[in-house]
Amino acid sequence: MFLLLELFAVYFTIQSHSYHRSKFVNSANFITGGIYKRINSFKEYIRLKDENDRLAEENVHLKNLLDKENIKEILNDLTIIDTTDSNQKYFYISSKIINNEYNRSNNYITINSGTNKGITSDLGVINSKGIIGITKSVSNRYATVLSVLNINSKINIKMLNSNYFGSLSWDAKNYQIVQFLDLPVQANIKIGDTVITGGKSTIFPEGIPVGIIKNFNIINNNYEYVNIDLFNDMSALGYVEVIKNFDKEQIIELEEKTTNE
Repeated sequence: MFLLLELFAVYFTIQSHSYHRSKFVNSANFITGGIYKRINSFKEYIRLKDENDRLAEENVHLKNLLDKENIKEILNDLTIIDTTDSNQKYFYISSKIINNEYNRSNNYITINSGTNKGITSDLGVINSKGIIGITKSVSNRYATVLSVLNINSKINIKMLNSNYFGSLSWDAKNYQIVQFLDLPVQANIKIGDTVITGGKSTIFPEGIPVGIIKNFNIINNNYEYVNIDLFNDMSALGYVEVIKNFDKEQIIELEEKTTNE
């Protein structure tokens, strides 16, 4: 009865005094606002997966548009335009890593996209930070990726500030450090120099980020080793993009024909 009378007293006090009424409304708004904020934060957390999927698809869409625009700009600068070259060269397919190995000598990654999305073997796999690997085996809905952290992986790379090329390899010692092989000593590299893909294959376009020179050693006028600190943290990978080169089959067919002649 006492509590009931107290509630009536508070109610009439609030109704009869504007000051008390305004304080009550402000307090109620503060409490409900806090509740709504927490509910909204929880809903946003629940929607994170859908939001990440949407952002990944948008990134792929923008890259595909960018590739088209780059081709248009190049063609507009030419005196003679060959319409057969006006098609998009690279196409990006969004996917997500569902299994990631990085602590073995022969590491593979599994992604949740396969032939159902146009993925085949020997396609480059990257993310926003740089290179990840090359597709290997493909099923309808999944594909395995030969990680750059695989002793059998060999990828064409180059220095960003010069045209000196070599191969990306891994010595299976540190999942964050890979090696630059066959780099000529006249490249005159420095610690901190950036390494990118060389574009000398049908798998990766030129200019995909790889990492920076961590350290190196020269013996008898040759690089004993050149270590690269990867831009990607290979132990924490999520969404990726698979690169499809529309000219790949044409290039391979031409090269095989030339070799057999």
